[in-house]
Amino acid sequence: MPAPPTAERIAVIRLGAVGDVVRALPAVSALRAGYPAARLTWVVEAASASLLEAQPWVDEVLVFPRSELVARLRARAFGDAWAGLRGFVTALRARRFDLAVDFHSILKSGLLSLASGARLRAGYAWPYGLEGSWLFSNERAQVTLDRCSRFVRNAALVEFLGIDALPDREPLRIPPESRRKMRAELGGRAPVVLHPGTSDATPHKRWTPAAYAKVAIALSEAPGVPVLVTAGPARDDRRLAEAIVAGARGAARHAPETGSLLDLAALLRESRLYVGSDTGPMHVASLIGTPVVQILGPTDPYENQPFPATPSRSIRVPVACSPCRRGCSAATCMRVVPPEPVVAAARALLAGRP
Repeated sequence: MPAPPTAERIAVIRLGAVGDVVRALPAVSALRAGYPAARLTWVVEAASASLLEAQPWVDEVLVFPRSELVARLRARAFGDAWAGLRGFVTALRARRFDLAVDFHSILKSGLLSLASGARLRAGYAWPYGLEGSWLFSNERAQVTLDRCSRFVRNAALVEFLGIDALPDREPLRIPPESRRKMRAELGGRAPVVLHPGTSDATPHKRWTPAAYAKVAIALSEAPGVPVLVTAGPARDDRRLAEAIVAGARGAARHAPETGSLLDLAALLRESRLYVGSDTGPMHVASLIGTPVVQILGPTDPYENQPFPATPSRSIRVPVACSPCRRGCSAATCMRVVPPEPVVAAARALLAGRP
């Protein structure tokens, strides 16, 4: 666009997984820089809300009640589901948005963009606009790259709006009080964090507990570097963490409990290094500046790169069927990754060799 359109009230729509929401933060901070006086509301699902609410440049977080709506539909409480959806749409339209920016660009987010009542609705053209979402946008950004990182793709939508602004130098901020509390729980020692879990929908992204245990044993040889194992809310996360701690034979222990995504982000902010597969917490660690060793299997190594400003190394063993979007129960691409290159990458980052 030749110049940014006039807007006093902006809706940012990026629902979905934590990692996808986190990777939109730099682009949305640039959007905010382009509209310093506008009121910016982020429409998101509950899992990422605590993290967005801690960002001082986000004026409002509006939670789309997807889980509640799905639960009511499964219980055949169709009237309650309709009432809940209607109440959310009424609240959305009451904001009287001038501009809706759909970073998600699937059918669900496209419908929410339309329901916002914004006179200008920006999203991606096909093929990055999926499920017909581009039909609900009246300004469509055509991204010409066949493959690019999510950071690049999100930035492209802001540039399409005619905004020539840099992202915030600290696009993901952790409140000082959260950091102080976590620092006290850690006893003032910055750990290496192993995060073995993934969402319930992506077990094919998980590396084996035995391999994580070998990494913990190797890294514990460095004096003064505690190794902690985190567990998220997914069904199997606690079981995976317990298997690693048991297999590490004293070289690793459980991390402090984190009741929210913001608490986990505070833990990662106080850590020296993160080791894990392609998950939301990995992208949180990357965005707050904690060096990352990313263990890749089925996910695309271009689309899912860590934040480029943070030191990182990605470990991947190419197999014929990887990358893929659906994954499989065999998860061969994850099982064939040996612990030795992961240990070497971790040691290099701990030594300050990005």
